[in-house]
Amino acid sequence: MTQDVIFQTLGTLSGKSIGVVTLNIEKALNALNLDMVKAMTEQLLAWQQDDSIACVVLDGAGEKAFCAGGDVRAIYHASVAMPNQMTQAACDFFTLEYQLDYLLHQYGKPVLVWGDGIVMGGGLGLMAAGSHRVVTERSRIAMPEISIGLYPDVGGSYFLNRMPGKTGLFLGLTAYNMNAADALYTAIGNHFLASDEKEPLFDALADVQWNDDKNHNHQSLTQLLIRLQDNTSAKLPESPLEQFQPQIDLLMAGEIEDVHHQLSSLSTELPWLQRAQKTAMSGSPLSWFLVFAQSQLDQEMSLADCFKWELGISVNCCSHGDFCEGVRALLIDKDRTPQWRFATAEEVTEEAVVKLLTSPWLPEEHPLNHL
Repeated sequence: MTQDVIFQTLGTLSGKSIGVVTLNIEKALNALNLDMVKAMTEQLLAWQQDDSIACVVLDGAGEKAFCAGGDVRAIYHASVAMPNQMTQAACDFFTLEYQLDYLLHQYGKPVLVWGDGIVMGGGLGLMAAGSHRVVTERSRIAMPEISIGLYPDVGGSYFLNRMPGKTGLFLGLTAYNMNAADALYTAIGNHFLASDEKEPLFDALADVQWNDDKNHNHQSLTQLLIRLQDNTSAKLPESPLEQFQPQIDLLMAGEIEDVHHQLSSLSTELPWLQRAQKTAMSGSPLSWFLVFAQSQLDQEMSLADCFKWELGISVNCCSHGDFCEGVRALLIDKDRTPQWRFATAEEVTEEAVVKLLTSPWLPEEHPLNHL
């Protein structure tokens, strides 16, 4: 059976090695399942302690996607079988996924992410955790959770709230697909290369003078990527997010009722904004409130506290929210006509929102207390 994730080490002229993680379910756009998360965590922990490994690279098999998100079918089936209850499947998947993301954020050694093609949801969680995040002319990056009754998790509470203006809220509500320029503008990406320059990049990694100094290795990788970017054959597109930042801020201004009215009554000739509007208005009304609550979090919250906050809400979405119906409509029955718990945002009750925002654990029992 084909391995869902492949681990390799590449030798270099300096004598150090590079650890390469390849997500390897091309037909599923390299979506993460629980076994992949466990295997990656185990291997990354081993490489973190291995002095011969100077750098880690994350890549996706095929040409369509780095990673299109998490494979949430197992969580769906477990949650449907136990309605209104927190399931072990949901708790395990989100806990281990967030632990993996946190590990990458705190890794120490440079982590290069090749963000070519589709990078969505859980894939963006991995990418945002890398120190060196390469986007290409084919990159399509989004947090589309509002369409499955979730919200931008996997660290979105941390990185979305640090984007320019109201961009993070806009991305969470609309699932807007960022291009490479958008990714650079929002700091989701920090380097730009052509999609066909991956092999030259891998070849060049072997020539870097890696050593035991992590700071030196970070700087060496940065210098390499800048040199390659300066000579790339790809043309960076324009960034609608940057170009229309003032309008996006106005669109996202005010309380949730204001934002909902502004988006629903928007009249625009811009195709990308029309798509964003349509996605937001067809998304889960409960998710609207979660995305909005997320955007109100204190920017001083630590990364660990953001993941702790997210874990409680994610498992609550599976037991009390719209997650099961969203997954059914999009991935199981594929009829794309979800019957949300509330037909409109105006009908959402405070009780339903508070239930989703209340942690299912006592503070001392939280599964991520060790972060």
